[in-house]
Amino acid sequence: MSRFVDALKFFDRRSSPMEEAEGIGRDGMLLHDTGAGGGGGRQSQTLGHLLKRVGEAASAGDHHVLELDDVIGPNNPDPARTIPFVLAFSDLTYSVKSPKKLSLGPSRTDPVSADHVASSHRKILLDSISGEAKDGEILAVLGASGSGKSTLIDALANRIAKESLKGSITLNGEPLESKLLKMISAYVMQDDLLYPMLTVEETLMFSAEFRLPRTLSKSKKQSRVQALIDQLGLRRAAKTIIGDEGHRGVSGGERRRVSIGIDIIHDPIVLFLDEPTSGLDSTSAFMVVKVLQRIAQSGSIVVMSIHQPSYRIIGLLDRMLFLSRGQTVYFGSPANLPLYLAEFGRPIPEKENRTEFALDLIRELETSSDGAGTKPLVEFYRSWQSLKLSPVSASAKQNNNSLSLKDAISASISRGKLGSASVSRFANPFWIEMLVLSKRAATNSRRTPELFLMRLGAVLVTGFILATIFWRLDNSPKGVQERLGFFAIAMSTMFYTCADALPVFLQERYIFMRETAYNAYRRSSYVLSNAIVGFPSLIVLSLAFAATTFFAVGLAGGAQGFVFFCLIILASFWAGSGFVTFLSGIVSNVMLGYTVVVAILAYFLLFSGFFITRDRIPDYWIWFHYLSLVKYPYEAVLQNEFDDPTKCFVRGIQMFDNTPLGVLPVALKLNLLQAMSGSLGVSITSQTCITTGTYILKQQAVTDLSKWSCLVITVVWGFFFRALFYFSLLLGSKNKRR
Repeated sequence: MSRFVDALKFFDRRSSPMEEAEGIGRDGMLLHDTGAGGGGGRQSQTLGHLLKRVGEAASAGDHHVLELDDVIGPNNPDPARTIPFVLAFSDLTYSVKSPKKLSLGPSRTDPVSADHVASSHRKILLDSISGEAKDGEILAVLGASGSGKSTLIDALANRIAKESLKGSITLNGEPLESKLLKMISAYVMQDDLLYPMLTVEETLMFSAEFRLPRTLSKSKKQSRVQALIDQLGLRRAAKTIIGDEGHRGVSGGERRRVSIGIDIIHDPIVLFLDEPTSGLDSTSAFMVVKVLQRIAQSGSIVVMSIHQPSYRIIGLLDRMLFLSRGQTVYFGSPANLPLYLAEFGRPIPEKENRTEFALDLIRELETSSDGAGTKPLVEFYRSWQSLKLSPVSASAKQNNNSLSLKDAISASISRGKLGSASVSRFANPFWIEMLVLSKRAATNSRRTPELFLMRLGAVLVTGFILATIFWRLDNSPKGVQERLGFFAIAMSTMFYTCADALPVFLQERYIFMRETAYNAYRRSSYVLSNAIVGFPSLIVLSLAFAATTFFAVGLAGGAQGFVFFCLIILASFWAGSGFVTFLSGIVSNVMLGYTVVVAILAYFLLFSGFFITRDRIPDYWIWFHYLSLVKYPYEAVLQNEFDDPTKCFVRGIQMFDNTPLGVLPVALKLNLLQAMSGSLGVSITSQTCITTGTYILKQQAVTDLSKWSCLVITVVWGFFFRALFYFSLLLGSKNKRR
């Protein structure tokens, strides 16, 4: 008799990978009876249902042992048998425009030929594909490369725009709406898109935080994660990081199972997988499909594409759909495939792998010299299928008297599916999503400190170079020019150092698209958490740069001036990182992104008012001056430095310093001052103040905004670009084919 202890303690066996694959169910939380083809026998309770019973036992405070008969007994039939789910698809057709060939000569334009040309410029990827998948079973889509396997999976998973896909997709005979499918399904991509510095356990726990409702306690979420780790055969790797090219982590097979785990943590009703065994060795591939069999037996519909399954994997499949250039050449159980091919006239030789033989036959027909291709096999399948009872129609009749789809899903939720949550668009409120996203991003950043340290080093080195070049500037005309140069370089440097934020989202783009495609969290939660997690580092960078340069250069303002200088540096970092983050949302290539960032920031510096003042900019370019991000912090620091009417920067003979008269002897300059005094009727001595800070601001045309207004505008720019980042995610992450 199978037993489940409330503490969720499992046997810690040291087994070989093969034993782990064969006995993966013994480590898991799913109860099952194996049958022929993996789909026979009584279906098991869902993972969520069992965990609910285990959690109730644990809360009792004693070591209550949960017997199998307590869950599924003669007086308590398995609900999964009373509410079956059938995903049916009929006449799915999808085509795309193929590139037109250039014609050098004139062509006739009669209506008949024009229609023919229009149709010939479309490539058919799916051609009237029909079939069905049931809960408790695995439907495998097979075919050579380019046969349409991934396209069919995308079509079923609502990853193709409705206006481009023809045909119908139903669940229990009712049309399957896009919003409902997102709530009850999950999609596992072919590539393993995971955070490399998180452990297996952390990755699954964060997924549980996203997918499972707030009403489920943290202890129950942890119990579900631990159960899933055992179900996936990942106990030994639970504390190991995922890893990447620079960090050693889990194996390829374990990584693939983690990818599956993050999408089944909420126990979806329908699970789609795009070639989950791609790139794995035979044993790892078998273990992955064995896990999928357990998932199917828990009451889920599993639909996957697979390239060339081994003999052992075939024994785990319930139905197979063979495609050739977008057309169906066989749909049915693996057991009927030999009979089908024998009736076609190509019997499978004894001891031959049936799927390998079928795939080789398809390739042979596709490359045949007679030009017929697989047309004979496609036509034979249609005639052969018409002689049989259509499985789709049979299932439809079976479901006529069953519950409505809404009631069936509600009943499924009540027994633990979908995390025991009501069907809503998102499992958690906005603020919980923000907390979880912030915690995950902070954890990942904390384990890669070299990224922040490199940026801090760049800021400190830049500050040191500027401090030593502009060391202790005096209050002379040359000192004024040098201050202007320091401020222009310093402010533009703040924006250029923000360019390192560009790869951050580009690396996370596909993880984000995968998670938001099925409503793991809101896009707005991601944008705000991204800003929150990155803000503390901006504070450190601002203080580091200000402390390195302010006192060394000899800037004015004392303590208040230093505080404002820190604030405007922080605001510059905030606006610059927002600008770069927005660009990362619309540019998909790192090198292209860097090129765009450098070019636009150069334009911002050009129109900031340093090279040419505002009153000298042509009217047709003045709009760019007000769009320049560098303009506002540059004007703010100028006012922070020169907005003191009592401070003098040019006295007496210093007025000649930036003119050809500056080379004259001092005595001659004093004589010139006396002559000017007599002409103007005003006494001008060597100590007379000629130019104050206020006059310098007027010279630089910095008169229309106060320094605090410039600070506020710079901060607003940061929010504005993050709002644009949100809309770029909203419009650019649909992840659907057209």
